Amino acid sequence: MFTIGCHLSSAKGYLHMAKDAVSIDANTFQFFTRNPRGGRAKEIDPKDVAAYTAFAADHNITRILAHAPYTLNPASDKQQTRDFALMVLAEDLGRMEETPHQLYNMHPGSAVGQPKEAAIAKIAEALNESLLPVQTTTLLLETMSGKGSEVGGTFEELAAIIAQVDLADHVGVCLDTCHVWDAGYDIVGDLDGVIDEFDRVLGLDRLRAIHLNDSQNARGSHKDRHARIGEGEIGFEALAAVTNHPKLRDMPFYLETPNPTLAGYGEEIASLRQAHAKE
Repeated sequence: MFTIGCHLSSAKGYLHMAKDAVSIDANTFQFFTRNPRGGRAKEIDPKDVAAYTAFAADHNITRILAHAPYTLNPASDKQQTRDFALMVLAEDLGRMEETPHQLYNMHPGSAVGQPKEAAIAKIAEALNESLLPVQTTTLLLETMSGKGSEVGGTFEELAAIIAQVDLADHVGVCLDTCHVWDAGYDIVGDLDGVIDEFDRVLGLDRLRAIHLNDSQNARGSHKDRHARIGEGEIGFEALAAVTNHPKLRDMPFYLETPNPTLAGYGEEIASLRQAHAKE
């Protein structure tokens, strides 16, 4: 089954997100756990969760992806920033158990004046403080574009984090097509090579989700600016090839493209479903 969806607003709850997803022929969705630039999370309504669970079962929605706020930076050497990151991780991972066995994605963090090795150790330390054996949620580290001092612009940096995590079986990777392209990985001209490199460094068993985004920038730009599918430097054919690759096609795919309306996501999903059906 081709599993594809997009980022949706969580303002009106889980059931509303699921209904929005179904309205554009999506069978998954992504959402922020809280304001992406802030810190407070909306209370979860148990009745909404129950209604969502029933609706999802009827519409083959089995995998959803929660996204941590952008302000999360467990790599920081500032105690206040680290305390905020630990608070958010603890709260979010606890809240995720309201919808068990799902995915929680986070940007690894930024070194900001530290050596990368020190930042990587701090990220792993935060995960060791936050992950619990009883959790059913898989925490995903996202591949990044390598802009500024952010961690995760190479597969090796993500592998270095995971190597220091005690409960490594609770950790996976979300591959963002825009980010890896901007980081320098040639998913247009050598998709097989990039997949092989991912497998060699991280292991394909770590890959749990894909952010499917085009890029406004040339490969290796380290800028991280998303474009609509087919309107950027990666292009429709290359992104369709990602969804059809035998080693990737069973992944859940999430659009984070700059669409002002839900209908825009629907158009992209329709085009990708058509391309997927031809294979």
